[in-house]
Amino acid sequence: MDSKEQRSALRAAVYRGDGRAVVDLLRGVGADGDSLQLAGDGLIAAVMQGVDGAAELARNLVVGLRQRGWEGDDELADQLEAQLGSGPAAMLRAVPVDLEELAGILEGDPLSVGGRIDITTGEVWSQAAIDYVLETGEEDEDTSDDPERWLAVHGEGSREGYRDMELFIASVEDPGRAERLAIAIKGRGAFRRFKDELARRPGELERWHALSEERQRGRARSWLAASGYRVLPVDHRDS
Repeated sequence: MDSKEQRSALRAAVYRGDGRAVVDLLRGVGADGDSLQLAGDGLIAAVMQGVDGAAELARNLVVGLRQRGWEGDDELADQLEAQLGSGPAAMLRAVPVDLEELAGILEGDPLSVGGRIDITTGEVWSQAAIDYVLETGEEDEDTSDDPERWLAVHGEGSREGYRDMELFIASVEDPGRAERLAIAIKGRGAFRRFKDELARRPGELERWHALSEERQRGRARSWLAASGYRVLPVDHRDS
């Protein structure tokens, strides 16, 4: 199984909340450097479910997260240690939110960023979805911003995404390709030109997607923690 296949299988196992599958995927090989955040969510579920081998994998992942130090890594490491009983539990309310969906309304298309989270169910609402239910009368404006139910999410733009491109370029070993990518991200349309350049080498495009998704996941986790919440794994195995 190559790294792309492992990430795909890991993402599916994390979504299902299948701790056993997560441990089976990580045992022996561990998580690759662009999947530590994803693996962490899976291992939290695995430790909660008492899966054999989950605790050792989680301890190893904590070391990797602390060493890497990307945004959201310390928050995830803290949560893993709390689950293992080797660190204090943060005073954060648990919510079963999908971090990829949250990242989408935090940093997505400028025309669609922003929205809210239902803190009782973890459901992520885009601003377009909110506007729709208000326009159709399915929801009353007086209750649409009830802080007892909703956590507002304001879009943060593409600045961090631009930094991700710079980080990726710094990791490109071919000087010529790195220079072309550096030129591509100058000025308007930087993201499109960057991806067009990467598309010439599918392997590099896949590596970019992995890095970008990992960093977005970490930033979503960090944003959630700053708002007073932590991710609660959800068991979808029987759904």
